[in-house]
This record gives sequence, C-alpha cells and structure tokens, in this order.
Amino acid sequence: MSDNLRSQSADVVVLGAGIVGVSAAYAARQRGLSVILVDRREPGSETSYGNAGILSSGSILPLNRPSLFGALPNYLTNRHVALRWDPAWAIGNIDWVVRFLANAMPSRVKPRATALHGLIGASLKLHRQWIVQADAGGRIRETGWLKAWRSDAMEAAKQEQAFLAEYGIVSEVLDRQAISALEPNILPVYKVGLLHTQTASVDSPGAVVKAYARMFAGAGGELRQSDITAISPDGERWRVALADGAIAARHVVVALGPWSPDLLRPLGYRVPMAFERGYHREFMPNPARSLLRPIHDAEGSFLMTPMEQGIRVTSGVELTARDAPSSFVQLDQVVPLARGVVEFGEAVGDPWRGARPTLPDSLPMIGPAPLHAGLWLAFGNQHIGFTTGPATGAAIAAMIGGAAPPFDVTAFAPSRYL
Repeated sequence: MSDNLRSQSADVVVLGAGIVGVSAAYAARQRGLSVILVDRREPGSETSYGNAGILSSGSILPLNRPSLFGALPNYLTNRHVALRWDPAWAIGNIDWVVRFLANAMPSRVKPRATALHGLIGASLKLHRQWIVQADAGGRIRETGWLKAWRSDAMEAAKQEQAFLAEYGIVSEVLDRQAISALEPNILPVYKVGLLHTQTASVDSPGAVVKAYARMFAGAGGELRQSDITAISPDGERWRVALADGAIAARHVVVALGPWSPDLLRPLGYRVPMAFERGYHREFMPNPARSLLRPIHDAEGSFLMTPMEQGIRVTSGVELTARDAPSSFVQLDQVVPLARGVVEFGEAVGDPWRGARPTLPDSLPMIGPAPLHAGLWLAFGNQHIGFTTGPATGAAIAAMIGGAAPPFDVTAFAPSRYL
C-alpha cells in the first residue's frame, strides 16, 4: 500500500456510509469541499439496507407519544408483537427508559412533530431530486403508503388524518371497498385504511444509497473502505485513525448510526442511545397477485412492501443490546399474518436484523459537538432514517460551510444531551 493511501487529507471526512453519511458527503461535495467518505462496508449495507424503503411524509409522530401509556400494560407482558424488550437491558438503561417515557407527555408531542415535519419535508424534496440525478429514478414509486386496520377504527383514522392536516399533510380515509379498489390483489381483511398520498417508496433502499454514493464519487468525492479505530483533535485539524492508515481533516462528521457512541466515548461524550432492533425477510412474490404499495398493518404491527427481490415483511421493535443474539420471534409471528393479506411464496435469502439508533426524545442529533470545534454529529434518526437522511446530511454540510440549513435544526442540537 502506498504512502498516499496510508495518509490522506481533506476538508471533510464523513464516517459512516449509510443514507445520512452518504447524504452529508454529497452535500458537502456540492459546496466545493474536498470530502472522503469512510465505512467498513460498502455504502448502504447496514441499517440503511434493511428498512421498508418508505419516503414518508407523515412520520412526524414519534413512537413515544401519549397513546404509548395506554399500550404499556400489554407491552409489559413482553409478548406483544409490536414490542419485545430485554429486562436486563431495561434495568441497565433505566435512565434512557425514564427519559423516553417522559417525552411521551402530551406537551412534548407537537414541538417534536413540528421539528420532524421540517426535517422530513426538506428530505423528501432532496430525495426526489437526487434519485433522478443519481440515475435511479426508476426505483421510486409515487403510490403512497397505506396504514390499515382490521377492526372498525374509523375514528382513529380520522383523528390521525386531522392531526396530519394541521401540518398540511394530505391523506385519505378509506373503507373496505375503497381499500379493495386501491389494492385489488389483497384479501379483504381490512375495514379501515389511511392512505398517505404524498408518500413515496423505493424498491431497494440499499441500492438507492449506493446510487447516491456513486453520484458523490462522480462529483469528485472519495470513498474509502476501512475500519475506523479512533478520532482525535490534532491542532486545528482532526486525525481519523483507520485500520490501514489515517486521514487528516478540518471537519469530521460522525454518521455511524448505532455505532456512533462507541467512537465518541473516548472524547468524553456519553450518548443516551437505545436501539430499536428490527427484522425483515423477503419472499417470492406472485406476479399475478402483486402488492402495489407498502402496507402497514396497524394491529398486526408489521409492514409489508414490494421490493426488487420480492415481498419484504418487517417486524416490530425489539429493545435490547445492539449486538445481542438475534431473536426471530416477532418476525415468525407476523409472517403468517402477512400471508393472510397477500399471496407470496418461499423466502428469498436469510432473515435480516438491524439496529435503529434512538435517543430519548426520538429526534436525531444534527449539529456541532458541544466540546470540540470541527466535530459534527449526525445520527439517531430512529426508524425514519431512510426518509430523513438527505436533509440531515444537507444540514450538516450547510453548517460546515457557514450557511443556514434547509430547515430549523434547533430541536436537533446535540447539546441537548451532551
């Protein structure tokens, strides 16, 4: 290996090649900065790969909201398909649990929804621009996504519709007949639906991230695949130590998702992060009975979506240690329910597991680290990381360049926890 590869320098080094890191790298390159993007794996191979591929306009309600308290008795049994939790993890992270529940108070809902609305709106605009620029426009589907109830939940659907309308988000309440007209190939198991008409989806989120990464490289950015061992201040610059060398940069962006706290701990930062672990498995579709858009089964607590390789079925949340052994209990529970909605065949490949990084208020960190100049934090986007990645990255790039971000970043300041 040449000395040039062992030691490099750039204006910005971005750590993490998921949707957030790739977006930050591309947005910084657009501003004329020299940028190196580093990850141990290829872009879009970790958490950004395994999601449902939804570009969701309406995901402004965080999971910790007042309705959570009504569901707690069922969740505490640790048998509910929507949530499984490890008691040992909960005891060891009781501070995070208490803070997460405290944020579910009614007074904490609208401020966070407003913040997420700004972030999501800016992200969807960028997604729709970038996916065409990245020559991946054929992957996006402007068909909306459907939240569906098996019970007579018309009032719940109307309440959710009214809440979204306060933010200018359009949706349509559907009865059984309208759902059948919208999705003629599914069985008529749903009585009520809420169609998010301004939401899009893609047929392979991992492939979209890879396309954005190629666009970054085509714009003059550099991709480097290596294990990241440490970051440290070095005068007015930063030194990023890698398994095969080092990089010197004026700015470092930490966008490593669930692995971000590990890298920041030696610098004195204690990130209060938990991990919404989730699972998916893909199945051979029946071309004659195709699913036309993602469907969220509200009571079944799963989501099914048509992907490039087949029907992807995703499970609920598992709260446990990031690297704990896999448990496929939730996935095993929901696959038969999904088969009762849409016809699909045998599994394609192995089950997948990912860890979605979540802070106690369900808002990401987007901004400068409070104790170190030139260190920028972009992680904690929980289960809407694929939706919110582009604007998260664009905001970081703007702040590095001394410009105003494309949305109000006040609520996402890392200083609120660090």
